[in-house]
Amino acid sequence: MRVEIWSDIACPWCYVGKARFEKALRDFPHRDEVEVVHRSFELDPGRAKDDIQPVITMLTRKYGMSAAQAEAGEDNLGAQAAAEGLDYRTRGRDHGSTFDMHRLLHLAKKHGRQERLLDALYRANFADERSVFGEDERLVELAVAAGLDADAARAVLADPEAYAAEVRADEREAAQLGANGVPFFVLDRKYGVSGAQPAEVFAQALTQAFGERAPLKILDSGSIDGGDGADACGPDGCAVPQH
Repeated sequence: MRVEIWSDIACPWCYVGKARFEKALRDFPHRDEVEVVHRSFELDPGRAKDDIQPVITMLTRKYGMSAAQAEAGEDNLGAQAAAEGLDYRTRGRDHGSTFDMHRLLHLAKKHGRQERLLDALYRANFADERSVFGEDERLVELAVAAGLDADAARAVLADPEAYAAEVRADEREAAQLGANGVPFFVLDRKYGVSGAQPAEVFAQALTQAFGERAPLKILDSGSIDGGDGADACGPDGCAVPQH
């Protein structure tokens, strides 16, 4: 079974939701049969790379809330994160474009390091004092920590077209699926779970989606015309016609 997760590194609920989903997946009896794929989604698409501002300032300007309301919201998110065992700085974080991070995540996917890089980016953005925005070498350091080659990461960051099409394709697909916010979880393209739901909801979704998988229908000459079926090789060797 495949689970696709659309998320953004700047999204605190994606950070929390990932931990809740993973908690459900750890306890899922068929977890070894579940493939998890992370897909790109920008909360602030088109934001200039050098357009960086404090999170509290961004919240007050974008949503028209007061500084006190924005700070209260960050405190609540910090408590939600702590309940999942996650570190979360409620003050002093920056907000900016995540486009380059998503491009690096596609590079990481190519080399089997996507999950490690995503975790590193989340921790850096939500828990570390040093900002992840505006400095390419900061992203290179995180890519190297996730097991990627430094020069390969620098090459991607230096070329604005590298993996840009893959990011945009993910975002178009999210829109086609009806995802207008993240995190958004899609299970075998049959069920969608929106938001950082409790682990129990994810557990129920995994169980239901896994249980409803259709068994593979085998078509061969035997099923089509009543013959003996095609020759094949198996654990006991290869069937050899005796005539």
